[in-house]
Amino acid sequence: MCFPLPSTGEQHSAVWGRVFTLFLAALMMLVIPGQLPAQTKDSLSLVGAGSTVPLPLYIKWSQEFNRLHRGVEMQYQPLGTSEGLKLISGSKDELGKTDFSAGEVLLTAQERSAGNLVELPAVIIGIVPIYNLPGVSQELKFSGELLAQIFMGKVKTWNAPQLARLNPGVNLPSLPIKVINRPAGKGSNYVFTDFLSKNSAEFRGAIGRSASPSWPVGTPAGRSSDMVDMVMKDRGTIGYVELQYAQKGDVQHGLVQNPAGKFVKASDRSITAACQAVEAPQWNQFAASLTNAPGADSYPIASFSWLYVRSVSNDSRRRAALVNFLTWAYSGGQKLADQEGYSELPSELLAKVQAKVNLLQ
Repeated sequence: MCFPLPSTGEQHSAVWGRVFTLFLAALMMLVIPGQLPAQTKDSLSLVGAGSTVPLPLYIKWSQEFNRLHRGVEMQYQPLGTSEGLKLISGSKDELGKTDFSAGEVLLTAQERSAGNLVELPAVIIGIVPIYNLPGVSQELKFSGELLAQIFMGKVKTWNAPQLARLNPGVNLPSLPIKVINRPAGKGSNYVFTDFLSKNSAEFRGAIGRSASPSWPVGTPAGRSSDMVDMVMKDRGTIGYVELQYAQKGDVQHGLVQNPAGKFVKASDRSITAACQAVEAPQWNQFAASLTNAPGADSYPIASFSWLYVRSVSNDSRRRAALVNFLTWAYSGGQKLADQEGYSELPSELLAKVQAKVNLLQ
């Protein structure tokens, strides 16, 4: 099941809606307890589910992997990080299981143990604040504390003193700030609230790090593409989305202050710098937060997007197919990640992940 990335604007939302509907139809194959999609004697279906953050990448991966491996079909269901984790862990309340899941949430020790789960970094992402301020051509600067105040509803207008101090010389309008956020279960929520919690004691105490935060203000956007559409359509709005969605949607996005005091623009280089600052020189902290990474060049709202897989399997054929997919994803698949706007894993980290995959056989 393969889909091209939709265009922006009104068609953007409509196409994504059709994509999501078709994906949900495919998921219905999973609702019989203990079963995966039907397959012929000589074919096998690998099913993943989880975050919408890496959806364009997994669409591209499925297209290319399925082309190269005729006996295996890889499918990905964009249900959100939390729903994907329920499926891969095989919770007794869930009706189906998947071969892998994807998301941006760090697993707890209990989740790893109960579900026999392993986190494998797939790519590196950056979350950027996006906004709609016609007439303001300069890229706005944001601190973590300021973003926390905005998303708690404490800073209410675009010409508020807190914004003006960080953006001297910018003619900020007196528009009210309209907040767009993400609903429960989203990996981008987890990354964004992780960053805000590290920079604002008030936010940490009131809301904290969570994939399902209790936002005090704002209108939810179901998918990353919806976030871009909603911000683009309404003056005075602000939201947060993955860099590649902001770039493809051509929406305004700002610079964010890192722990070194530097306002950094999200880019492949600055996102990778955050990973290097946390991982080097051991390159073995697969389950690590990349937000607020040290270093003058590090973009502060960076994260891994992980693959979650079970460390044990009773089906040798399915496990062999999964390892085959992972081996490909961490070789040729990384180049496709770069083409889709995601940051590849540094070569030193990639070698360590590949070694971990080999242990799954």
